[in-house]
Amino acid sequence: MDASPGIVEPALFSIEHEFDATVITLIDEGEATLGEDVAITAFAECVVLEQLDARTDTVQRITLSMTQLADLAAALDLPEGVYRRARSAVPRPGGTR
Repeated sequence: MDASPGIVEPALFSIEHEFDATVITLIDEGEATLGEDVAITAFAECVVLEQLDARTDTVQRITLSMTQLADLAAALDLPEGVYRRARSAVPRPGGTR
């Protein structure tokens, strides 16, 4: 079944709230070649993406800092190029920046 232009196919995902994190699982379904599910675990200080590599039967893990995650979100809406994202000053403990 091919999707008609302009029609969005439903996506399957789950959200679970745990004590110290929120876990989102993206489930790849449909007629195209399927990939393994992706688990995204959001902590206060970082976001971890995990996916099983079926070739090696190991879980591949990527950890993004919150700054890297913000950079990724900004990059999704930009054309090709090299950018420096302006960052707001965050007060450090003791009142210094």
